[in-house]
Order: sequence, then structure tokens, then C-alpha cells
Amino acid sequence: MISLSNKIAELIHEARMYLARKTNTAMIYTYFQIGKLIVEELQQGEKRAEYGIQLLESVSTDLSQKFGKGFSVQNLERMRNFFLIYSNSSKELRNSEIFLNSSKELRISTTNNEAITLLPISWSHYLFLMRMNNENERQFYEVESFVNQWTLKELERQFNSGLFERLALSKNKEGILELAKKGQIIAKAQDVLKEPLILEFLGLEEKIEYSENELESAIINQIEKFILELGKGFFFGGRQVRFTFDEEHYRVDLVFYNRILQCFVLLDLKIGKLTHQDLGQMQMYVNYYDRFEKSENENPTIGIILCKDKNKSLVEITLPKNNNQIFTSKYQTVLPSKEDFQKLLNSQLPE
Repeated sequence: MISLSNKIAELIHEARMYLARKTNTAMIYTYFQIGKLIVEELQQGEKRAEYGIQLLESVSTDLSQKFGKGFSVQNLERMRNFFLIYSNSSKELRNSEIFLNSSKELRISTTNNEAITLLPISWSHYLFLMRMNNENERQFYEVESFVNQWTLKELERQFNSGLFERLALSKNKEGILELAKKGQIIAKAQDVLKEPLILEFLGLEEKIEYSENELESAIINQIEKFILELGKGFFFGGRQVRFTFDEEHYRVDLVFYNRILQCFVLLDLKIGKLTHQDLGQMQMYVNYYDRFEKSENENPTIGIILCKDKNKSLVEITLPKNNNQIFTSKYQTVLPSKEDFQKLLNSQLPE
């Protein structure tokens, strides 16, 4: 009886999810077309009409009487902006597999017999995205929201943490365009890195001092959020994972596995400044996992040291030039200013 009930409940849940997706698709399509009508019919194809506000007020009153809430002047303006922003999107940016393989229901004609493909995310997501002036950044978050099924809250958090800027810092202009077209692609060890890692959700920002054990415990208590911050493909393997070598016992702070890269990812936590001894210790951990834990069909282990501070020159001189296994990343327990990230990106953007 319970089994049958569960099967029926699952079927009902799937049906509701299907209806919600169809409703959302219809809403996005309709709002885009309303925006198009406002621009083309009411405003004669111009961005501004001499009496545009009076026309919108008249249309708002009429639609509200016929259909109820949802058609205020402000909302009609949003629909107009929705059309203007996305109908003028770069064709190069939107010419990627994610858009080409997306829902054909949201391939919508714009003007001059052209068409644009929108991704099936919520209207609330699009309202948030339309606040972004940088088209590369806006499309990056559109793609990531769709691919990772981010809630609006998660989209806001990733935006406020400067995810786009943090990933873009290690890329040239062509790499940034790829970010916008395809989102974050994990193909090699370096692709999982973010600098810095933003851990404001741990609740440690008000503490003047905390131990490495407290940092680790805070991460475990918020492990789902921590994995989201790490990025795509991570699975948690264990905390203080012990191994024995030559009758000596060692412990790795946090062990993960990345299913995309098909390798172990070892994390060591440091609340102070990184030392060359920390790098040597991580090298030993990685060597052990490569020789005694990973299987033949798995890729080499990755080691990441999360630290409060580091000397870049020390890291470079300690690790071999062709290093692609040992990495370091600073972390912050306070959400930084997005403006600071943007300034850093503009100042360090490779040619």
C-alpha cells in the first residue's frame, strides 16, 4: 500500500513539475512578445516615445481590468526592457550548444526576420539578470542558472560573491567570451579553482579568532553550501581521513571526489599564512593517493590548500614549473564588494 502511494505521489510530483516548466516557458514567451509589441506598436520601434508613459498607463489600466494583477506600468516597462535587452544580444555569444539544444519553444522572432533563443529559467531570474550591464556577465549567469538549476537565491549569492569575476581573472579575452557562451567548463585541474573562495555562509565573519578545527567544523555544518562554492562535480568523501604510511599516521582535512575530472581532490585548511612546509605536506598527501588510492582508470589526484594569506612567489618557487596537481587558494569569510572584484578584473585582464 505504501509503495503504491509513493509511486502515485512521485507521478503527481512529476506532473506538477512538468506543468510548472510549461507555465514558466509560456510566461517568458508571452512577456517577451508583450515587450516586442510595446516597442514596435506603441513606440513605433523607438526606445522612447513622446507620450510613451501615457500609452503604458492606458494599456495597464485596460489589461488590469481584463486580467487582474501583473500588468502595472512598472511591469510593462520591465517587459519592454526584456525585449530590448535580449533582442539586441550578441549573436556570437548565443551561438553555443546550450542555446542551440535548448527549448525550441523559446526560439522567438525579434525584428527583421531574426530570432533569439531564451533559456527556460524563471521570470524572476530574468528580472535579476537585466540589472547587469555587462553582457558577458549577464549571459554567464543566465547559462549557469539554467545548467545548474540555480534558485533565485543561489543566483543572487553567486552574483554577489563575484563568481564571474573570480573565474575570469585567470582567463584572457577569448576565455571570458567562452565563459559567457558556455558557462564554467571543467576540463582540467585548473578549471576547478576560484580565487578567492567565498565562505561568508560559515558565520565566522564576526569572530576575531578561530581555530582550523572550528573552520573545518563550520564547513562540515554547511557542507552543501561549501560544495556549491567549490563548483561542479564535487562529492564529499570524508573529514580527517586517516592513512598510514611507514607506521606513521596522517590525516587529510577534507577529501572530495570530482566526477567530471574523475579524480580525488584533497583539501587542507590553513587559518594563517601559507608556508613551504604546507606545500610539501600536500605534495606527500597527493603522492600517497596517486600511488595507493586511485585506480588505473582515474586521473591524478588534485591537492588544494585553502589559506587566509599566501605569498605567490613562494608558491611558484616551491612547486615545479609544470605543476598541475598542487594548488592554493585564499578564502574569505566576509562577502566582498562586487565593485572590488570588477576593479581587480579590469586591472588584471590579460591581453
